Amino acid sequence: MKKESSAIPLDVRAFAQSAGQRSASDPLQKYERLLQDVGEEAAEVPVEWSAQGELRPVTGGPGQIWLHLQAHTRLPMTCQRCLADVEVALEVDRSYRFVADEATAEAEDDEAEEDVLALDPEFDLAALIEDELLMEMPLVPVHDVCPSEVKFEAVDEGFDKAMADKPKPFAALAKLRGGGLE
Repeated sequence: MKKESSAIPLDVRAFAQSAGQRSASDPLQKYERLLQDVGEEAAEVPVEWSAQGELRPVTGGPGQIWLHLQAHTRLPMTCQRCLADVEVALEVDRSYRFVADEATAEAEDDEAEEDVLALDPEFDLAALIEDELLMEMPLVPVHDVCPSEVKFEAVDEGFDKAMADKPKPFAALAKLRGGGLE
């Protein structure tokens, strides 16, 4: 069975020149790497996004190609403090300036306040959306305030009792040798 591509191809130059706008609400299943982090049960969670292109005039040269991306979703995750379900909101609101090639993008990216990307005739908007949402995911998802009290203890009486009741293998060996442990 051939898998259908989830790419959203975009001619960024033409999109910017026409001041294009696109938006959609896609199911999370379209974004495989994002779905792997939350599980298949979240496949129908909506990812809403919009993109606007812009050609900004530059004195003495061709206009600059810009893309503004907004995306948001709410992912079901597990709180690492209380281990209950937590819904994590991811928000992206970012602008990108496009340049002729990868070398120029690399040279200008460190100095620029905006993200600088290379023009690519096969630019994939879905990959950019997914990359940005992945970068917004928390390393450790937690509730602001957990719904139930979380006990933070280093001692567990049940564990100590189980260890006391557990047979001691070296004591059994000592009995086999004819001696006892003191």
